[in-house]
Parts: sequence; structure tokens; C-alpha cells
Amino acid sequence: MSMPILIAPSVLAADFGRLAEEVQAVDRAGADWIHLDIMDGHFVPNISFGPEIVRTIRKVTAKPLDVHLMIAPADPYLAAFAEAGADLVTVHAEAGPHLHRSLQAIRALGKKAGVAINPGTPESAVEPVLDLVDLVLVMTVNPGFGGQKFLDAPLEKVRRIGAMIAGRDIAIEVDGGITTETAPLAAAAGASVFVAGSAVFGQGPDYAQPIEAIRAAAERATGQWT
Repeated sequence: MSMPILIAPSVLAADFGRLAEEVQAVDRAGADWIHLDIMDGHFVPNISFGPEIVRTIRKVTAKPLDVHLMIAPADPYLAAFAEAGADLVTVHAEAGPHLHRSLQAIRALGKKAGVAINPGTPESAVEPVLDLVDLVLVMTVNPGFGGQKFLDAPLEKVRRIGAMIAGRDIAIEVDGGITTETAPLAAAAGASVFVAGSAVFGQGPDYAQPIEAIRAAAERATGQWT
């Protein structure tokens, strides 16, 4: 049985001058999760925002906050993001030498845990920690900037991770270049959570239309569309 399709708009593409309103708008428009990309200018070539912005967003939505840490090291900041209101915290397999310990720490903070891998990282990097995660995030662009073109090569990785998961309650998320054209490809490969930045926030002011268009496209690819 396929997991339900979830759409997680990435606020990295929102208008930061109207951040609270933008988050509330995608919440009302049917977003399932709110995706927060945390970038440090070291692990990835960009800087975004920290725990205080997460805290601000937490005040204006009850939707799950999907916090994606593109930072290294991540461990010293896990507690701060948990306390700021994250529901799920994802760390990169490439970001430090003690992935297992990082995921244990996230769980000890009472949060769901995710592991992310970049396009150049093999799926074998996540296999030893599958018992500790609720989500595997497969990057479908090289992380650091929004608006990049979707990479096809990670789709086979999504398929292989799906086989590794083997019926466990672990979602596969894809992030990067997700549109109504690429979401079906990822859904057919086994993804169920879709991070969409410019494909949602760039299509306003009616965010319901792009959210539902991406959802419908993914559901059709998995036979869930009715």
C-alpha cells in the first residue's frame, strides 16, 4: 500500500518580508508540512536562517515543521531547533562522522528523525541507521540554492531505498526541482513527501492550486488519484 502523498512547501522560496502571512497562506491552501531549509554557508554555499525564524513560524501554524539541517556540524544545534518547535529534524549523512549518534540525539529530544543524502552519496550511507529514522530525504538537486533543475539520476536511488525500507514505516522525501512534471517521476519511484519551493511560492497568490496540482500529479503516478 502506498503512503499518502504529502506536500511540504519550502519557505526558502517565500517572501521573507511577509513570512508569517506566507506560511499561513500555504497552511490554509492545504500544505501538509512546512519545510524549513537551514543553511550555514559551510556545508552548503548559502546562508538561510536559524532557530529564531523556526520559532516565529511555529507561532503561526500548527502544521508539522519539517526542519532540514544543511549544516555541519549539526549536533551542537539540535536542541535549539527542537526547542524552537521543529517536529521532524533531518540531518545529512555527509555532515559529520557520527550519524547514528546525531539521530539518537534527535529522538532523545522527542522529535522525529530524518536522514538526508546528496545526489553524489550512495543509498548505502543510510542503510545502517534505518532503525532510527522516520524519513529518508533524497536530494534531487545539489543543496544550497532554490530554483535548480531536477536531477533524474537520484530516482534510481529512491527505488533502491524503497527496497531497503521493506515495509517499515519510513517515508521517502524528495527535495529539489519538484514540479507537476517531476513529482510523478519521484512518486513512481517510491517517494511520498514532496518539497516544493518556487513551484508553490512562485505561483501565488492562490497557493491551493499549485499544491493540489503537485499532489494530484503524484497521486496519479501511484494510482491514488480518485
